[in-house]
Amino acid sequence: MMSTEAGTITLTDSLTRRLRALQLSEDRPNLKLRVAVLGGGCSGFQYEFSFADGLDTGDILFERDGIGVIVDETSLELLDGAAIDYADELIGASFQIKNPNAKSSCGCGTSFSM
Repeated sequence: MMSTEAGTITLTDSLTRRLRALQLSEDRPNLKLRVAVLGGGCSGFQYEFSFADGLDTGDILFERDGIGVIVDETSLELLDGAAIDYADELIGASFQIKNPNAKSSCGCGTSFSM
């Protein structure tokens, strides 16, 4: 679990293993996962995942074992206390968020309400 004055995010072992594998396979040692919360989706908010090699103004970096996850200040308000995971299951592989702030979520797993 990584904390800043702004909030707390937990990065799972599975997530750090997957991001390290991506860093190596793409030869991008500074590769980080960017997680944002946007308005929309079937429940009101949706998660957006992308990759970045650096930080933008207003970004907060959470690190575990040299692996980084970037969250902007606005999104962190909605993600405070969440765990970010990577699941590789029979139905597919995906980044997942276990967000204690979400009141409900959609079956797709990327949309939630507050």
